[in-house]
Amino acid sequence: MSGRAVPRAQPCLARPRNSGRHGVPGTLGTASGTPRRPAGRMAAYIGIEVLIALVSVPGNVLVIWAVKVNQALRDATFCFIVSLAVADVAVGALVIPLAILINIGPQTYFHTCLMVACPVLILTQSSILALLAIAVDRYLRVKIPLRYKTVVTPRRAAVAIAGCWILSLVVGLTPMFGWNNLHEVERAWVANGSVGEPVIKCEFEKVISMEYMVYFNFFVWVLPPLLLMVLIYLEVFYLIRKQLSKKVSASSGDPQKYYGKELKIAKSLALILFLFALSWLPLHILNCITLFCPTCHKPSLLIYIAIFLTHGNSAMNPIVYAFRIQKFRVTFLKIWNDHFRCRPEPAIDEDLPEEKADD
Repeated sequence: MSGRAVPRAQPCLARPRNSGRHGVPGTLGTASGTPRRPAGRMAAYIGIEVLIALVSVPGNVLVIWAVKVNQALRDATFCFIVSLAVADVAVGALVIPLAILINIGPQTYFHTCLMVACPVLILTQSSILALLAIAVDRYLRVKIPLRYKTVVTPRRAAVAIAGCWILSLVVGLTPMFGWNNLHEVERAWVANGSVGEPVIKCEFEKVISMEYMVYFNFFVWVLPPLLLMVLIYLEVFYLIRKQLSKKVSASSGDPQKYYGKELKIAKSLALILFLFALSWLPLHILNCITLFCPTCHKPSLLIYIAIFLTHGNSAMNPIVYAFRIQKFRVTFLKIWNDHFRCRPEPAIDEDLPEEKADD
């Protein structure tokens, strides 16, 4: 940064035209012009964020570990679940620390702040596309069960995962390519008599355009995939119910068992989708309010709750897997017993004959 001109002072910048009046710290929907917060509220915010990270990172690492050690978790669906878990680990290990940094509000160059704001966009998009891939995979399992393994091969699943991440990078890094608030910030910077790259208090809405967040991110890359996934799961449940409603004969026992298992897994994965939508839609709705009604008051508590929901979603999935999917639950317990459970060595009584342990 030594080659850039140093400003004579740190003037307050004019708020970009698409920023809201009220805001709190976070990774999405953080309005500029945030007033200084009491130390107690700051400590509470940081404490909750750290708690979410401490649940999210180990929980999702455990999901990845379970798929690695259990051969029964190696099909395409669980590979997509691993991709989702990787994104959730990154939320806990990267996004939450960056959110805390933004909460503190450091003075940074514009593009430095922009780089801090983009990771959450990438990871959110990756999660959405992973959920969409999971939904399509479950649909194919019940629509073409006999041809499924020839259609959904490990190679094609790997290509799909790579494609999801590449597309997520393109969508999430779009602000770096120019769709941002640099022009508004530069005008305010020059109006204050400063030169060089603008130095700002790093806040999400100061660098990320609300037009990008609403028209491109939400209306194109969040809402349509969510609606499509709802339709896919409705079709999945319809196909499964249709198969299960058929009369059971001696020769149809296996199909009945197959579709019964598919129904249980589909319910669990639909619950994952529901929790994701429940966690992310409130903050996107607040972004719409920021864009379409910039003078509307947004209660700080409501925005805090919306931000905690988005971050907390990364910690929800391992809990759902543990309680709803038996393969995960059994593998989690095996990992716990093999690596973390303290089991004292049994005492040996030399006066008694050795007995065989009862299974």
